Amino acid sequence: MPTEVPKQPWQDRLHETATRVEEELRVFAKYMNDEVVPDVRRHSSQALKTAAVELQKLAQRLDDERKASPPPPPPQPGAPQP
Repeated sequence: MPTEVPKQPWQDRLHETATRVEEELRVFAKYMNDEVVPDVRRHSSQALKTAAVELQKLAQRLDDERKASPPPPPPQPGAPQP
């Protein structure tokens, strides 16, 4: 059985953030499919404005999260490149 290499704290945070982003995108896609697409068929211009507002909210949440978490440390010299 292979042993798992312990992750560094920034790798854990990156994994957690990626998981949250994936979930947000699933929620957003569901919203688009359930709310926006039917509206586009009925009221295309108003629905596009609604989608723009929701995209702006999503972008703001992503920006806020990025600003709240420190950037990962630079790679160590001599460390293998991914």
